[in-house]
Amino acid sequence: MDRVLDEPLTKTLGPATAKVMAENLDLRTVGDLLHHYPRRYEERGQLTRLAELPLDEHVTVVAQVADARVLTFNGGRGRRLEVTITDGSGRLQLVFFGRGIHRPHKDLLPGTRAMFAGKVSMFNRKLQLAHPTYERLDADSGEGAVSAFAGKLIPIYPACKGLESWKIAKAVDAVLPHATEAVDPLPAALREGRGFVPLPQALLKIHRPQTKADVEDARQRLKWDEAFVLQVALARRRYADAQLPAVARRPVPDGLLDAFDARLPFTLTEGQRKVSAEIFGDLATEHPMHRLLQGEVGSGKTMVALRAMLTVVDAGGQAALLAPTEVLAQQHHRSVVEMMGDLAEGGMLGGAERATKVVLLTGSMGAASRRQALLDLVTGEAGIVIGTHALIEDKVQFHDLGLVVVDEQHRFGVEQRDALRGKGKQPPHLLVMTATPIPRTVAMTVFGDLETSVLDQLPAGRSPIASHVVPAADKPHFLARAWERVREEVEGGHQAYVVCPRIGDDLDQAAQPAGARRTSPEDEAEKRPPLAVLDVAGQLTAGPLKGLRVEVLHGRMAPDDKDDVMRRFAAGEVDVLVATTVIEVGVNVPNATAMVIMDADRFGVSQLHQLRGRVGRGSAPGLCLLVTEMPEASPARGRLAAVAATLDGFELSRIDLEQRREGDVLGQAQSGVRSSLRVLAVIEDEEIIAAARDEAVSVVTADPDLEGLPELRTALDALLDKDREQYLDKG
Repeated sequence: MDRVLDEPLTKTLGPATAKVMAENLDLRTVGDLLHHYPRRYEERGQLTRLAELPLDEHVTVVAQVADARVLTFNGGRGRRLEVTITDGSGRLQLVFFGRGIHRPHKDLLPGTRAMFAGKVSMFNRKLQLAHPTYERLDADSGEGAVSAFAGKLIPIYPACKGLESWKIAKAVDAVLPHATEAVDPLPAALREGRGFVPLPQALLKIHRPQTKADVEDARQRLKWDEAFVLQVALARRRYADAQLPAVARRPVPDGLLDAFDARLPFTLTEGQRKVSAEIFGDLATEHPMHRLLQGEVGSGKTMVALRAMLTVVDAGGQAALLAPTEVLAQQHHRSVVEMMGDLAEGGMLGGAERATKVVLLTGSMGAASRRQALLDLVTGEAGIVIGTHALIEDKVQFHDLGLVVVDEQHRFGVEQRDALRGKGKQPPHLLVMTATPIPRTVAMTVFGDLETSVLDQLPAGRSPIASHVVPAADKPHFLARAWERVREEVEGGHQAYVVCPRIGDDLDQAAQPAGARRTSPEDEAEKRPPLAVLDVAGQLTAGPLKGLRVEVLHGRMAPDDKDDVMRRFAAGEVDVLVATTVIEVGVNVPNATAMVIMDADRFGVSQLHQLRGRVGRGSAPGLCLLVTEMPEASPARGRLAAVAATLDGFELSRIDLEQRREGDVLGQAQSGVRSSLRVLAVIEDEEIIAAARDEAVSVVTADPDLEGLPELRTALDALLDKDREQYLDKG
């Protein structure tokens, strides 16, 4: 490895600065600092607008001193320096106190231009920076110097308390000469073929660009490094998996699967047939399947998984379905047993002749039923087992485990997937199901070691859902009409949900901070505490929904009360359920056709989509009304309009991702990778990721151990410390 880049920063920068960098920015070596890229660039001619400063954030501004005056207080004993700076868009007050006023009083004369950094606070209803640090930008001589100075790009680094952006810039200056020693991970043929600048040059250009084109060149090149090294790691994972042996499980004619298909009361959708074919193809090979099955709630994933499980049982193996919680495990067990009927009664009187046993295994089972389940597994009597991670305990032995189906990957940890692999005589086939729509590139990055199948059609019998935004502040009569619509649905024999962000007992009051500024209507709407279930239910029963049977449901109710309300709602004894997001998961009431979401802007895009999926589950069309007080041009309204405009979860998850930072999405899934993505944006850089994946596959196929590419191996080791490679493997 490039020894110089491994040198600790303490040697180059001194212990004090190095300590702050290590603690706050996780930068420990020369290489780490070289890869700490500027977040943006200021042109000295185009300054950060003072008019748009965010309260309570650390900012860096470039501005000119308009005036400076020293004021005394405390009967002349105390002195403070007030400096007003301006940049044409706005003015900002700086204050210095006590002894700290001497140097700025000399430095900050009217007309001086400088960079100022500090935390924006509020004093006497005006924004100010108290004791900012500053760096003068004096143009020493002549016109030429001034224009060169004004046109220069100033890198602004992600900074922290105690290390302003320009201090980081000075530290970068100290290590930048070492950039020439950076080892280039891209194979020469790839780099030249795509016309990329060499890595040392890219590092120089990103930190000290002369022009905007320099920044662009550098970013393109560094994005490729990130995408390519990550995709090589994933391609090596897939390659290694493909070398593992597995027992091929081929369909058997006239077995359980055929018997099951013959009884289905409906035909499979085109998508279900296509995905089943992909899975059967994988199961028939002699290395383990690793497949991710994505599909919306209700798209029939369980049916596809069950058909794969039956194929494996027909071929003499066993299948395990792992659910994240006991409740879900029990739900899966119930629905599988219902779908299979007497085919699930192997060894019992009245069971079909080709039947097998379907057992449930969870942590809270009684000792006797648990013993019986374990026995059925080890003898092979039970072809299918459904359970929580209790399945992974040492005591659980299988007769011949051929397929593992995992429901909701992201709740299912690393060690579990591995421990389960060890349960088969050879590694079992693996199918991961998720209801969270994941855009293609995120799937390629996060679940890059899995092949992906997507179920994107809803099965027949599901009704369309109409969604509309109700702007309560701009058009109050729209809200009144919304409640009329709810009444109409109830009069038509249907039921409705009203969802609120809060419960409304005092435990969750979001109190208005004292003295907070109230400015724009958007701030006003933001500042108001979110609407609460208890308040809204009271207002509705007294007002627009008077006379209807309205009940509340929220997370702090006793479990029995919750069950009771849900049971009565499902039985049609309640017209309108006013609830928090507790209804997001697993509530299935086909007769509920309308949903009104209050303060919809307080929910995430994906969450709104999941909530909306609770209506329109029967034959009557669904209606979802998104109520908001946000002004028309606000980003929040834009998000809601997007949700109203499409029922496609993939499209929405894309929008969601574009608005949140990638970091959140990759969050857990990426935690095995040290350099979380720095310049690569998962959504915008779709082409780069796809191209990098193809290049990575061809490189790894030609040279699995990367023997001819020592630089690439070095970069991989840096990305995946050995234990992390394990993590990526299992995650």
